[in-house]
Amino acid sequence: MITAKNITKIYKTGVIETHALRNVSFAVEEGEFVAIMGPSGSGKSTLMHIIGVLDNPTSGEYFLDGKNISKLSEKDLADIRKDKIGFVFQSFNLLPRATVLRNVMLPLVYANVDKEERRKIAEKALLDVGLSEDHWLHRSNEISGGQMQRVAIARALVNNPSLILADEPTGNLDTQTGEMVMKTFQQLNIKEKHTIVLITHDQNVANHAKRIIEIRDGVIQKDQKNKKQIIIK
Repeated sequence: MITAKNITKIYKTGVIETHALRNVSFAVEEGEFVAIMGPSGSGKSTLMHIIGVLDNPTSGEYFLDGKNISKLSEKDLADIRKDKIGFVFQSFNLLPRATVLRNVMLPLVYANVDKEERRKIAEKALLDVGLSEDHWLHRSNEISGGQMQRVAIARALVNNPSLILADEPTGNLDTQTGEMVMKTFQQLNIKEKHTIVLITHDQNVANHAKRIIEIRDGVIQKDQKNKKQIIIK
């Protein structure tokens, strides 16, 4: 699904060059659950932007579902972000005065999906992430942080994306609530077969993934199967 070949990203400020990524290469197969882990300044956020088709590398090639991203038009890139990638962010990015159901339906409104159909799709996504019907008509600012993150995950699912890209999804949550969110990701990966790439600085969070890629100073240090994977029952 994902193939990165010799990805380098250089930011220039006047005559100063900052190498955020240096010849990064890796692949992610369909159905994998991969954590990309590193400290602040390691290059993981830059890599996330490239994987999410939000930025281009300075050199190297990135393929998503067999397509060379650098060869595509801006319209094609926008379509990929809309149709192929479900984004989950640390800050939730929900509309506070809209109901849970409305927040999840919103991407389908932009995709011109029929009203009844988008309601059915949104309801299924909410059930898939374990949020009961009791919460669907609450405004998003009336539910807990963990519930808000599950709403954000449900919203990422409604367009049936090839890839779920989660950026520090437990960063604003306490430990217990973060475990609930990680359980949701594991269930989506194991039961629904979703491909998930999770960006984190936290070893404990990374340990919920099947594979961990460690990055530091823009270079991959380790890329291996996680033999200590935490499975939440």
